[in-house]
Amino acid sequence: MNSLKKSIIKYTVIALGTFAILFAFNLSTNNQNNVQASTNWQTVAEKGLSKSQVAARRWVSFHESTNRYYARNGSCYGKFQLSIGYLHGNYSHKNQELTANRYVKNRYGTWTNAKHFWQIHHWY
Repeated sequence: MNSLKKSIIKYTVIALGTFAILFAFNLSTNNQNNVQASTNWQTVAEKGLSKSQVAARRWVSFHESTNRYYARNGSCYGKFQLSIGYLHGNYSHKNQELTANRYVKNRYGTWTNAKHFWQIHHWY
C-alpha cells in the first residue's frame, strides 16, 4: 500500500511538472508573438525619426505605461496613455502608435519636446 501511494505521488508530480512546462512554453510563445506584433507597429511608427526622437518616444511610452498597450488610468488608455477620445474607439497597437505620433507632433512638435515637458510636469 505504501508503495502504491508513493507511485501515485511520483506520477502526479511528473504530470504536474509536465503541465507546468507546457503552460510556461505556451505563455512564452504567446508573449513573443505579442512582442513581435507590437514591435512591428512600433518600428513603422518610428520610421523617419532620428535616434534622439526614437529614444524620447520610447522614454515617454515607458514612463506612461511601461510600454503596455492595455494600461488604463482614468480616461487615458494604452502605451502612450492617450485620452480615449483621441483613439476613436480603435485601441489597436497600430492606432495607438500612429495616434501618439500625431498627438505629439501637433502639441509639442517633437518627441524630445514632449519628453522635456513630461520631465517637468509628469504628464505630456
